[in-house]
Amino acid sequence: MSLEDAQRQIDHAFTRDDLKGPSFENVFAGATSFLRRKYTKDLTGVDIAVTGLPFDQAVTNRPGTRLGPRAIRVASLLQPCDAPYGWGYDVLSDFAIADYGDMAFDYAVPADVPGRIKAHIGGIIGAGAGCIALGGDHSVTHGCLRATAEKYGPLSVIQFDAHTDTWADDDAGRVDHGTFMYKAAKEGIVVPERSVQIGIRTDNPDTMGFNIIDARAVHSNGPEWVAERVHEIVGTKPCYVTFDIDALDPAFAPGTGTPVWGGLTSHQAAVILRRLAGIDLKGGDVVEVSPPFDTTGATAIAAAHVATELLCLWGWTRRK
Repeated sequence: MSLEDAQRQIDHAFTRDDLKGPSFENVFAGATSFLRRKYTKDLTGVDIAVTGLPFDQAVTNRPGTRLGPRAIRVASLLQPCDAPYGWGYDVLSDFAIADYGDMAFDYAVPADVPGRIKAHIGGIIGAGAGCIALGGDHSVTHGCLRATAEKYGPLSVIQFDAHTDTWADDDAGRVDHGTFMYKAAKEGIVVPERSVQIGIRTDNPDTMGFNIIDARAVHSNGPEWVAERVHEIVGTKPCYVTFDIDALDPAFAPGTGTPVWGGLTSHQAAVILRRLAGIDLKGGDVVEVSPPFDTTGATAIAAAHVATELLCLWGWTRRK
C-alpha cells in the first residue's frame, strides 16, 4: 500500500467526500467525530447532523457534563462499522450524516445559553437537516425544544429520566436542569397529555399532566409493554426524544451528576428505543454524561449507543 492510499484510510472525519456509508478506521486513532462522520459546517446535502452542546452550569449536583459531547464521540468509535444491530437497515449508508461540531458560547454568560441553543439548533433545522444533540446538562433540551417546536409546532416528548424536571420555576432568567420541562409545558411548546416520562424514581407531586411510566413499572411490565404504551400516548404526532443518561441505573451509567438507584438496565433501554420505531421523530438528544465520574467509560458508551439509536429512529420512517 502506498503512503497516499494509506492516508486516504485515516481521519475520515476530514477526508471522506461521501457523507453516506461505513467508515473503516482503527478505533484507537484518528479524529473523534461521532461514528466517524465528516466534520463540517456545510449542511448542503446533509440529512441529519449530530452536534454537541457542552454546557453544565445549570446542574444541582455534580458538574462535568460540559465534557460529555467529547466523551460520547470517543465512545462512539467503539461501535462496529457495520449497520446498527437489529434495525434491518443501515442508517449510516442510507442517510447523509454529518458531525456539526459543538455550539460556541460564552461560558461566563449562562443566561444567554438557552437562546444560543435555540439559534444553533434552529440553524441546523432551518437548513433542512434533522438534528441529534449531545449534552451537556439537561437544561440544554429547553433550547432544542424551542427550536424544534418553532418549526413543527407543539411537540410530544418522550423523556427517559430519573427525574421529571417539572419543578416549578417562573423566573425567566433562571437556567436549571430540573425545571426546563416545567417551563416548556408553560410555554406550550410541549403537550403533556401526549408526552411520556420513562424511568422516573424521584418524587415530584405536580406531574403537570405528563404521563409517567416510573422505573418500577418498567421492571414489572417489561420494555415491550413500555414501548406499546408510548406508541398509544404519542401516536403519530411530531415528537422529540430526550434521554437523560441517569434514566439508567448507576450500575450501568455511574458517570452522571444526580445518580439514583433502581433505574433501567441497558437492555431495557435498548429494547424500548428499538420498539419505538415508527414514531414521527423530529429531533432528540442524550444528556448528563459526566466523564469525571465515569471511571470506566461505561456511561459514555451507553450514551453513544443511545445517540446511534436516535439516528436509527429518525431514519426509520424516512427510508426510501
